[in-house]
Amino acid sequence: MFNEYYEKLLHQLSIDYNCTPEDLTAKKNIITVSKMNEGRRSYSPGKPFLQMVTLGRNTVIMADECLHGFLLDLVRNTEGHSLFEFDHLTKLNEELKKYGYKIDPTHHMFLPYREAGPAGNFRVEWLYDGEIDRFYGDERFPNAIAFPAPCPVRPDRIVCMAMDGDNIMGMTGCSEDAPHWQQIGIDVLPEYRSKGVGSYLVSLLKNKIIENGDVPFYGTAAANIPSQNIAVNCGFRPAWTETQAVKIEE
Repeated sequence: MFNEYYEKLLHQLSIDYNCTPEDLTAKKNIITVSKMNEGRRSYSPGKPFLQMVTLGRNTVIMADECLHGFLLDLVRNTEGHSLFEFDHLTKLNEELKKYGYKIDPTHHMFLPYREAGPAGNFRVEWLYDGEIDRFYGDERFPNAIAFPAPCPVRPDRIVCMAMDGDNIMGMTGCSEDAPHWQQIGIDVLPEYRSKGVGSYLVSLLKNKIIENGDVPFYGTAAANIPSQNIAVNCGFRPAWTETQAVKIEE
């Protein structure tokens, strides 16, 4: 299962980072010109100023050409994955500040590698596309769906909620970040945590996405151990790490 999704990942990342699939597993670090390719995942408006990704070996950096001289010095004789360590990110962040940008938090991304059925027995409700609209702006669900409003370039497609009578225990949802690439997010209300609700919902949604012929993937912050545990419990494994530059808000 993982190898199948890994090949699809190489294709998708090559679109996102304006490179070839081979670049993503090369021995040397790769720097490419920032470009808005058709079919890319988009997490910030306009052409990216900088995005960087590693699958654990080298790093590919797509950036505005004004950064290329600095980046060539930064990556020279540097092991790819170590570019995501604090010292290198600090140097990169200082350079970005000259242009009004800063480094966004890194995201650890997961792909399915084994089948995992939901463990538990919670009553659930499913919502699709426009049925999700009533929850936008609901502060309880900043991760399961777009918050505070729908995102046109990453539309929410499916929501699954675990119910305790009329009360929502937790919600998982997926956004279509690129054609047929569905990113899963999860929110469990505080009083229902540590009961298996999160893993139950994510397993259900992951299996639904696979049944639909799409690719489920999962992302979380480096220190969010509970979220990473949900991913592992649901049959995901780490596949890549990425970050990007975002404008500094004045």
